[in-house]
Amino acid sequence: MSEIRQWGAEEIARRVRAGEISAVEVFDACLRRVQAVEPKIVAYLRVMAEEGRRQAAAVDRRRAGGEEPGPLAGVPVAIKDNISLRGQPLTCGSGILEGYVAPYSATAIERLAAAGAVFLGKCNLDEYGMGSSCENSRFALTRNPWHLGRVPGGSSGGSAATVAAGGVPLALGSDTGGSVRQPAAFCGIVGLKPTYGRVSRYGLVAFASSTDQIGTLARSVRDAALGLAVIAGGDHRDSTSVHRPVGEFPGRIEEGVAGLRMGTLREVDPAELEAPSRRNYEHALTLLEGLGAELREVSIPTLRAAVACYYVIATSEASANLARFDGVRYGRRAAAGGSLAQLYAGSRSAGFGQEVKRRIMLGTFALSAGYYDAYYDRARRVREAMRHEFAAAFERVDALVVPTSPGGAFAIGERIGNPLAMYLSDVYTTPASLVGLPALSVPSGCDRRGMPLALQIMARPFDEATTLRVGRAFERAVGFQGEPGFVEPPAA
Repeated sequence: MSEIRQWGAEEIARRVRAGEISAVEVFDACLRRVQAVEPKIVAYLRVMAEEGRRQAAAVDRRRAGGEEPGPLAGVPVAIKDNISLRGQPLTCGSGILEGYVAPYSATAIERLAAAGAVFLGKCNLDEYGMGSSCENSRFALTRNPWHLGRVPGGSSGGSAATVAAGGVPLALGSDTGGSVRQPAAFCGIVGLKPTYGRVSRYGLVAFASSTDQIGTLARSVRDAALGLAVIAGGDHRDSTSVHRPVGEFPGRIEEGVAGLRMGTLREVDPAELEAPSRRNYEHALTLLEGLGAELREVSIPTLRAAVACYYVIATSEASANLARFDGVRYGRRAAAGGSLAQLYAGSRSAGFGQEVKRRIMLGTFALSAGYYDAYYDRARRVREAMRHEFAAAFERVDALVVPTSPGGAFAIGERIGNPLAMYLSDVYTTPASLVGLPALSVPSGCDRRGMPLALQIMARPFDEATTLRVGRAFERAVGFQGEPGFVEPPAA
């Protein structure tokens, strides 16, 4: 029998419900794995050993008492630390929230708990979700379990790294411009961003309110779908959530892609990809065609402006959302005296990191008098044009397939001093965020350094079923079985 750490969420829940293993045994096995690999990858800001074991014991008691323990019975789950869990620290990877304890749980957390999930810990992230490498946290540097000298991606880098390393079978992340999909790609796992509004944002600390979504990370498409099926659905506490039937996301997942029309984008030039990524993407298209899908080229002319558009809108919304963290309403207060303005400035200067400050300043500039029309309003118009272009494309195809990232995981420190190069890591993930599409990243192979690569699948709004169906068929065809090697970086 394989090790418990190799079991997926679906298998764990089935075995716990059947009484083949206890939830406590599963939790302890995952905890041992986390304790063994955590010194190498540093995925967690807090491991909840005692709390998680108590939750697992409660699942076992419910099952022993004849109650239905839930679709995620005994499944250990890791949580990105910008999602509220009552009674636990909530830092967003930022010094300004150090010492803050969440007074309530996010809707997604409540739904996981009701489904029998057990929480193992809170994961590291780029501060407030602002980053593509997980190098911007105030508290830790998370490393990619495939190669410890490379980034795990961001901003949900801790969540992706612990899933890839076998610490948990399922994790929650948040995706604003690619922060679930890109780290999933870099770590060789599956990352699912739902349609905007599919999952409640209540309890998710806001970065960019018009694109933020909670998503799932797992080692298989089926497990990512199972997690989404639990957390999806409308919520009266979040006015942006959509009240429409959730359905059974795993229901059509094994139907294959024969007869589906798969779109490639004219604006995605394979020549602009790193050579291994280009070959991998072309092979992925050949695989899909071999499975019976019909490939069609479509055009999204505004795609070239997606990164610029995203960084105007996201930074503008960040400027507004983070204004509340001033040391008076929210956030750690600086010890400096003087005027109220000096208190604000001192608290924010000491509490926020460099990347957060950069984005706040960019957003404040874009919203300022005399520049609003030239930047924010123009980006808003480009976004609306992009929305119409995607709608037109989906009249001709059932799904779109593009690379998740231009290349594999880059070295730690390689891009931290070059914000433009870092932002361009999101070139293929930002479009789905801007127009609110469901998007899935699935491992597609490795580059010449042995680092994972991935294919991204997008579908119409609220058509997660097709996204998952294509992803599952592709996953089976690729047969990606890679195991992280925890390769040590070369000595300096």
